[in-house]
Amino acid sequence: MSDFAGMEELLQDFLLESADLLADVDNKLVELERRSDDRALLNDIFRGFHTIKGGAGFLGAQALVSLCHATENLFDKLRTGGIKIDAGLMDTILAATAAVRPMFDSLSHAIQPDPADASLLAALHQAANGTQVVAPAAAAATTAARAPVREASQRTSVMGGVDWEAFYHAIVSGSAEPSATKATPVVAAVATASLPAPATSPVHAEQDAPAPVRREPEKAAPTGGKESTIRVDTVRLDNVLTLSGEIGLIKNRLTSLRTGILQGANDGNTMRALDEAVSQLDLLVGNLQNAVMKTRMQPIGRLFLKYPRLARDLARQLGKDVELVLAGEATEIDKTMLEDLNDPLVHLIRNAVDHGVELSSERAVAGKPSKSLIQLSARQEGDHIVIEIADDGRGMVPEVIRRKAVDKGLLSQEEANALDDRQALNLIFLPGFSTKTEISDVSGRGVGMDVVKTNIRRLNGTIEIRSKPGAGSTISISLPLTLAIMPVLVVRLGTQPFAVPLSLVREILPLGADRLQHVTGKSTIVVRGDVLPVIPLAGLLGWPMERAPLGGVLMQVAEVSFVLGIDGFIGRDDVVIKSLDVFKPKGVAGVTMSSDGEIVLILDIGELLNDPQWGPQGVTRAISANIPAYEAGAAEPA
Repeated sequence: MSDFAGMEELLQDFLLESADLLADVDNKLVELERRSDDRALLNDIFRGFHTIKGGAGFLGAQALVSLCHATENLFDKLRTGGIKIDAGLMDTILAATAAVRPMFDSLSHAIQPDPADASLLAALHQAANGTQVVAPAAAAATTAARAPVREASQRTSVMGGVDWEAFYHAIVSGSAEPSATKATPVVAAVATASLPAPATSPVHAEQDAPAPVRREPEKAAPTGGKESTIRVDTVRLDNVLTLSGEIGLIKNRLTSLRTGILQGANDGNTMRALDEAVSQLDLLVGNLQNAVMKTRMQPIGRLFLKYPRLARDLARQLGKDVELVLAGEATEIDKTMLEDLNDPLVHLIRNAVDHGVELSSERAVAGKPSKSLIQLSARQEGDHIVIEIADDGRGMVPEVIRRKAVDKGLLSQEEANALDDRQALNLIFLPGFSTKTEISDVSGRGVGMDVVKTNIRRLNGTIEIRSKPGAGSTISISLPLTLAIMPVLVVRLGTQPFAVPLSLVREILPLGADRLQHVTGKSTIVVRGDVLPVIPLAGLLGWPMERAPLGGVLMQVAEVSFVLGIDGFIGRDDVVIKSLDVFKPKGVAGVTMSSDGEIVLILDIGELLNDPQWGPQGVTRAISANIPAYEAGAAEPA
């Protein structure tokens, strides 16, 4: 039986609200560390945590109440000026908010959470009484700053045997509770007079209580995976309802016209009325489609909220002074994409803190302010959202990246020399690439940036790097606003239609024997002075080449620009994507259906280009190496 039988709906409402509150508290705590005299900010933090405690008390989650109460006491002392904020004290507070998350995870499975580690509760009580303590986070951070590579036993904090450093990494990535040698649990529950009586009797703070018995729920299934709920503005829902009603009226009108036509009313007035009704239905369906899509849109600030804490903790661990600045939090994106963006953004922010910005001493030598700035921003551009992570750090030197790639055997010296600076910067996305000479628990294994690029490409997005040595780097991610409906260009290969994302299309070109030229056996075309490879769609799909392409689509996928050779065009369309969960052929992102009922494959061009003969290490490099031959007029036409 569930620990919360009969309270499942209340429990889900609590978790949904409290997760947002906790993220907001974490973000404001990082801000409070910079503005310790901001009383309004401190009051906001206190109220947020008090609300979490109140909801936990109403549900009878006494372990969570105890932890919240101890932390709330500390907040109250800060509000009244009894104690002052410093980095060590903030580490203790953040360790407490971090310990709340595993409790939320237990509650999401309808299981009473285990009590917080007794040593953490003790640290909170001592801090509230003005006693200087070694906070769990501080102990881990100090050790980490001195020794980048160490054994797990060396990283274990003295606070209750918890590996707090590993815990901080775990909570950001959403994994489970930290491993710990648990001390004897002490539950201190406090009843709040302003709240309804909790489901179980509270235990006074002076008394010890047995740990709650953990039971596997019989009916409640683990939530796991992605969050299945969404908050929608009622104005948007009202708009959907209104449009649905108008479509119903048009349906009735069409039914009446159909009846009249079947009874012989085929005069001009009837046909005009039918055309008007169909046009109005088309308009309303389009509006309804847009309205439904807006119900899926969520502000990206919900995702951004967790990152200031991540940057702060990692900077403390590395001994750096870093501030993460957020911008464009109100920019909206499809809810289904928010969680898929988390891992790439976590890695990029960690990368900026670890690789991008310098230590304060290094910045002083370079004449920079001691504090490094990293900006995480979002903005909408047309039907895309652009997310940027920019730092004012050391920047990237293309020649160093080329040399590292050659040293690691990722490409030859000749191949490296053929790359321009933009292409050289993109080498950091190669699997196994890293500029670190030492492997630490933060970086050095070369398994991060390639995963970032893969995940972004899976979202039909692109990623681009701009960097200036000594001035910093900017990584830009461009994503469609939604994955549910995609604008596409439908092309034809023989009689078979295929769809390619319109976001990758730059231009439509005629192809002919007089325009094509050959370089090292590959077809190419010159477009406004640029030599571009012509890649037949048949070749990408592994189909037999029956004839030369009749038309071309100028496309750009990441750093690769090329012309896709096809047999003809069908047109532009906005399609609803259906995923292929059971069987997914390589290079197919999904399927849709044409207006005449024909199945159309939506191509994943980036995945098709992974073939070495088509990708950036294949035909593009060969063309780059032969550009001087074109300029000298030595290339032979096809």
